[in-house]
Amino acid sequence: MLDLRENQRLIKRPCRLLQSAATLGVWLVLTAVAWCQPGNVHYRHNIEMPPGAIGQGQLLRGGPRPGYFQPVEVRAPKGATASFAVDGNFGRPESDTVVGGMLIGQIYRVRVTQIPQNEGLEVYPTIEVIDRLYPPAGQKARFPIPIELTLEELEMALDGRMVTRVIYLEDPDRALPRPEHGRSIRYFDVQADRDPLQVADELGRPVAILRMGSRAPVDVAQPGNNFLFGCPPIEFYRQP
Repeated sequence: MLDLRENQRLIKRPCRLLQSAATLGVWLVLTAVAWCQPGNVHYRHNIEMPPGAIGQGQLLRGGPRPGYFQPVEVRAPKGATASFAVDGNFGRPESDTVVGGMLIGQIYRVRVTQIPQNEGLEVYPTIEVIDRLYPPAGQKARFPIPIELTLEELEMALDGRMVTRVIYLEDPDRALPRPEHGRSIRYFDVQADRDPLQVADELGRPVAILRMGSRAPVDVAQPGNNFLFGCPPIEFYRQP
């Protein structure tokens, strides 16, 4: 995760997974960077690897990951619209929040339009799911990985900067007992000499990577297979 202007790395605010016989909740809490202490772990992956490489590496570990559609909820700023790419093109933008199931190891392109104070400009982030959640049977759509696109970060992308976030499940032993306010997802900066993927691993379990820059398709109506990373299949869910 790299801010070319300030040379800072951004890491998504952690989320804690709570599970009981009938409920599963995702909670977001404040975590201090001071907890991130270097260890003696040898990491196979790093944040500079090409999109898709980390998730594909996770699939090699086996288990219930291959073929699983992990729900992801993308939240754009109020007034903006977001849409996923489906069958080689972007869906009709209708809301600032979209939810879809994504395969681990694939790269999904999102289109963000009608950005407040930046009308006529668009941003095309990518999302790479690198691990999954484990909700109660039949309830996975209720517990998506939340990814919030802030106006500040969208404007950074429009200015030609690169923003990368690592979203992870927080280790409850490292959580601060502080409540969240509303649905906003807070985050913190990682020191420039730290790899945010490794920091996330020290604090919990990384589950997704958001990458956002100024790249856009030449033709929005035909964005092209390369721009859409092959346009992998996505799973949609009925509204309750």
